[in-house]
Amino acid sequence: MACSPSLRPRLLSSFFGDRILYSAVPLRSFLHLHAGNKQASVQLSRTLCNLADLLFNRRDKDDLLNNKRKRLQPGNVSPCLEVPDHIPRPPYVNSRQSPGIAFGPEIHDERGIECMRASGRLAAQVLEYAGNLVKPGTTTDEIDKVVHQMIIDNGAYPSPLGYGGFPKSVCTSVNECICHGIPDSRALEDGDIINIDVTVYLNGYHGDTSATFLCGDVDEGAKKLVKVTKECLDKAISICAPGVEVNRIGKTIHDHADKFRFGVVRQFVGHGVGRVFHADPVVLHYRNNECGRMVLGQTFTIEPMLTMGSTNPRIWADNWTAVTEDGSLSAQFEHTILIIENGAEILTKC
Repeated sequence: MACSPSLRPRLLSSFFGDRILYSAVPLRSFLHLHAGNKQASVQLSRTLCNLADLLFNRRDKDDLLNNKRKRLQPGNVSPCLEVPDHIPRPPYVNSRQSPGIAFGPEIHDERGIECMRASGRLAAQVLEYAGNLVKPGTTTDEIDKVVHQMIIDNGAYPSPLGYGGFPKSVCTSVNECICHGIPDSRALEDGDIINIDVTVYLNGYHGDTSATFLCGDVDEGAKKLVKVTKECLDKAISICAPGVEVNRIGKTIHDHADKFRFGVVRQFVGHGVGRVFHADPVVLHYRNNECGRMVLGQTFTIEPMLTMGSTNPRIWADNWTAVTEDGSLSAQFEHTILIIENGAEILTKC
């Protein structure tokens, strides 16, 4: 994995930036175990990422250099927005330490399921509203302010705000940004694509969802990338049910992406979600042989990230923003799902 010199290869959660992911899941091929500790730091093989580049990088360097689209650059980040005192905060707020992945899956009783439905529904409504703001000239900071206000108006807390020091209430990832983009002063341009990642903390439960939106007149290649990424998520959800191996999610996504020669980002994963922001299982979006089966009443996210070129991320100096190393476009979609008797219920739908 190609990173700045200060980083090491890591398997990262969908919201972990440059932070080691911790999990009890036996990811045997990647683990560095610590004696006497339930947790294990997970590191990703450089070879796997380089192999993915050889297989899926369809653009040569000259094509990228001649691309009219400018590389993404950091803008100005405005101060954090305030949350009213009466709104409950997640436990990690005011700590710059990332909590990591909580040990054990999120499995809910009837009350918990209803709370998850409520938080998922609100997250979906906020995301839908935010998507309507996507047009040339709108800044991602403006999107953040609207998202923040809608979340607190509904008595919820924007989960990203204060998570490991993250300074905003939503992630906005434009063009080559794979994930964790920090909203700033950059205005959206005609032809951009943007992923908006919304998580809300309502009544003690997190609902987590994201989608990639088209801004203005987007070229056919970008449209296809966005369409196939959404199809990957839908196909992965369709195979979920009690007793199904979690690793089938990665195979389903990878198989579909292969048909269109898109790369699958390996360094960021789905995760259990509920009373905590990130829990077991670790959901890999590529082919793998890891253990674990889905359980009735369990909630987790699936959030594939596909690229048109390199799958290797580079982390900006802000320690969050992950961009493709070659500047090629990336798209992502995400839902929180609940495992029910006959399959999976999508909780993050309006």
